[in-house]
Amino acid sequence: MLQDITTPTLREARPCVLETPRLTLRPPLLSDISAIARLANDRRIAENTRRLPHPYSEVDAARFVRALEHSGETAFVIEHLDAPIGMVGINRPANGRAELGYWLGVDHWGRGFGTEAARAAIDDFFETSEENVLIGHARVSNPASRNILEKCGFQWTGVELHRFEVLGSSAPVDAFRLTRGVWASLKAWANAGRRS
Repeated sequence: MLQDITTPTLREARPCVLETPRLTLRPPLLSDISAIARLANDRRIAENTRRLPHPYSEVDAARFVRALEHSGETAFVIEHLDAPIGMVGINRPANGRAELGYWLGVDHWGRGFGTEAARAAIDDFFETSEENVLIGHARVSNPASRNILEKCGFQWTGVELHRFEVLGSSAPVDAFRLTRGVWASLKAWANAGRRS
């Protein structure tokens, strides 16, 4: 079955690449499957993301990469020094609201990479879509994820229950939203600070 996953895809021919001071964000390729599986195969990551199973295998990674071709989801491999360190993207769940999602390999936690990657994905979202709201969620037991959302300008809207695949049950999450207006104000403020 894994022989099949090395076939080139249209996604490989036309990648959208985002650059930040320390990171490169690009669509996942079939050649990334081993790295994605290696990074995501940690229960600590799965417990804080709703859709990741644990254990996470190359078959799971291949299924994810292939499914991107037919979904409305935008996903980027986060690279630091030309090596994958995690994923960030915009998902559109059944309710149709665009939602920011991200995870980093455990060895890369606590270095600001999550915030840097999230900001790039958020900028790309508002610059390339006409949508006015982006939502985000952080498990209440995950203050680092909450900090990423707050640093990116998201505003807390309450607590919800979401089902986590690895837990086999629901857990409370802090819900956040970022409007186009708030995003534009933050961008203008950041740009004014760079000019002065």
